[in-house]
Amino acid sequence: MTLEIISPSEILFKGDADMVTLPGELGSFTVLKDHASLISVLKAGQIVYHTTGEEEKTVDIKGGLVDVDSNVVSVCVY
Repeated sequence: MTLEIISPSEILFKGDADMVTLPGELGSFTVLKDHASLISVLKAGQIVYHTTGEEEKTVDIKGGLVDVDSNVVSVCVY
């Protein structure tokens, strides 16, 4: 699936990911390939994602929004 993590000032990550865990308002949740479509508010915490053949990577956020649709995970953070 394609993961895009953007902030108001830069693109933090854009590429393929096998999995992404996000700090949702109601608790952390994980998105895998073919996940159902959703939109969620994110709270302060860490985004954790895995890319093929690479180790786990993290991004600290203060909050944001995520949109999951057709194997594209678009995350807007601040």
